[in-house]
Amino acid sequence: MDWSPLIIALKTGTGVTFISFFAGIWTAWKIYGADSKIKCFTDSLLTLPMVIPPTAAGFILLLVFSTRRPVGSFLLNNFGIKVVQSWLGCLIAAFVIAFPLMYRNARAAFEQVDKDMIYAARTLGMSEGRILRRVVIPSSAPGLISGSVLTFARAMGEYGATSMLAGNISGKTATISQKIAMVVQDGDYSAAGFWVITVMLIAFVVIMAMNIVLSRFMRR
Repeated sequence: MDWSPLIIALKTGTGVTFISFFAGIWTAWKIYGADSKIKCFTDSLLTLPMVIPPTAAGFILLLVFSTRRPVGSFLLNNFGIKVVQSWLGCLIAAFVIAFPLMYRNARAAFEQVDKDMIYAARTLGMSEGRILRRVVIPSSAPGLISGSVLTFARAMGEYGATSMLAGNISGKTATISQKIAMVVQDGDYSAAGFWVITVMLIAFVVIMAMNIVLSRFMRR
C-alpha cells in the first residue's frame, strides 16, 4: 500500500495550519483596529479565495509562480526554489485556499471580545502586542481553535488549486483528494472507498479532539 498521498496530505495540512494560525491572528488583529474603509477592502481581498473556484485561484498562482514568469523565474534563478510541480506548490496552494477560514474565524472571535477589557489594558500601559497575547487571544481561544481545525481540514482536502499549481505527481505532490479522483477515473471503487474512509476517520478524530479541548477550556 502506497501511503504517500496520506503523508503528503497530512504534511500539507499541518504546515498550512501552523502558518495560517499565526498569520491569521496577526492579520485579523491588524484589520480589527484598522480604518473602516481599509478594513472593508482588505477583508474582501483576503476572503476572495473562499468564493472563487479553487481552479481559478490555482490558475492565478500558476501564472505567478511559473518559471516563465518574473516571480517564478526570480525564485528559481536566485534561490533555486521551484514552486510549480513541487510540494512547496501544494503548501502555497492549500494556504491560499485555507487561510481565509483561519482569518475569518480569528476576526469573528476578536469581534466578540469585550472592548472594555482592551481599553482597560491600554489605560494600564500595556502594549498592543501584549494586549493581543494576554487579553484578546485567551478570550478568543474557542474561535481560534475552531478556525485551526477548519483550516487543517480544508488544507488537507484541497484539490483544485493544488492540482493546477503542484500537479499530481505520485509520491511528491499527489494528495488523498487527488488519489481518490484518480482511482475513481480508473474504475477502482474499492481503493476510492478505502481512501474516503481514511479521510473520514482522520476528520472524525480531529473534530473529536477539538470538541474535547473546547469543552475543557469552557469548564476552566
